[in-house]
Amino acid sequence: MMNKGRFIIIVLDSFGVGEMDDVSQVRPADIGSNTCLHLLEYDRKKQWNNLIKLGLINSLGLDVDGFKKSDTAIFGKSKLVHFGADSYFGHQEIMGTKPKKPEFQKLSEFIDELEQDLLNKGFEVQRVKKNGLELLKVNNMICIGDNMETDLGQAINVVGALDYCGFSMIEEVGHIVRKHVRVPRVIAFGGSNVTIERIEENIITKDGFIGVDAPKSGVYDKNYHVTHIGYGVDVNEQVPIAVANKGVENHLYGKAENIIYAPNGTRFPCVDTNDTFDGLIKDLKIYNKGLFVVNIQETDLSGHAMDAERYIDVLNISDRRIGDLMNLLNEEDVLIIMADHGNDPTIGHTRHTRENVPILVYRKNNNKLIDIGYRETMADVGQTAADYFGTEIKNGKSFLNEII
Repeated sequence: MMNKGRFIIIVLDSFGVGEMDDVSQVRPADIGSNTCLHLLEYDRKKQWNNLIKLGLINSLGLDVDGFKKSDTAIFGKSKLVHFGADSYFGHQEIMGTKPKKPEFQKLSEFIDELEQDLLNKGFEVQRVKKNGLELLKVNNMICIGDNMETDLGQAINVVGALDYCGFSMIEEVGHIVRKHVRVPRVIAFGGSNVTIERIEENIITKDGFIGVDAPKSGVYDKNYHVTHIGYGVDVNEQVPIAVANKGVENHLYGKAENIIYAPNGTRFPCVDTNDTFDGLIKDLKIYNKGLFVVNIQETDLSGHAMDAERYIDVLNISDRRIGDLMNLLNEEDVLIIMADHGNDPTIGHTRHTRENVPILVYRKNNNKLIDIGYRETMADVGQTAADYFGTEIKNGKSFLNEII
């Protein structure tokens, strides 16, 4: 069993390979979605030589004019276990979580019990009223309200004036909120050069929901800190903590830095695709051991914009940089390229699509065609990473023995 080297997971955000079997029941708007296939068929130059060599067409499982399956690749695909099609929960699943099905809730449904719990824990709590609705203000530094940027009912925001309360207090309040709600996410965040007065000035209401207009409040503008606390997500059951307990460092890049918890290692927050790969490659020249997790976000942003041309261009960049990356790897290293859901820019709506995801594995000097099959959960990737470093996590089935 390996315990040395580098295990690298690159998530090409939203690059799915075809609708899940359950979409007709749970997401009928996604019927017919296939991000990969429809981009391959789109009339724009594709420079995906590395992805295709690694088994992309094999994983897709369909014949596409002009694109051949690889003869020497390690490939498979995976179902999504998490409900819907979500980047946050997709990454939690990859890291080893089996997320619970969340519910959509308004702050008003639990405001009384939450207020009492905060008071019992020694916080000062006030209610702020607007248009007949109320949210909570804690210690005159933090506001708790509905998230007004995403689909209403999907998240509760804990917004703080960072200069006055510090991030640890914002996180503490966020974890208290998490105990009382079943929404997918509690998002605890704050920024510098922001006062509680400015936060309160930007409280808005809509359709029975009340919360802070976060962009207008200024919290994103300077020294932004955030943590996402998911429903049914226990980070202690995930691979970053498991490998950290073995003395292995975690390195997170792009959006992965924002949505994955790791107790050690380096962080490289970034959106630009080239810059994200630059950060990864720079670190791979320094570290000869570790778990590296990368999210390429611009693919997903292109899907939301229904911009197939931009999506293809981002994949062209990614393919070239994956080639640069492979040149740095040695025989001990494992590289996995995958997605977290779909976001078909041709489907006719701007939301994620519930799709199977490819799993492409690179091992230096591999000269075989290895099909690791149709995996039941993306947590198999997390379990494989844990296995590589001589440990294990609660969920998922390792395929390490199939690829070494």
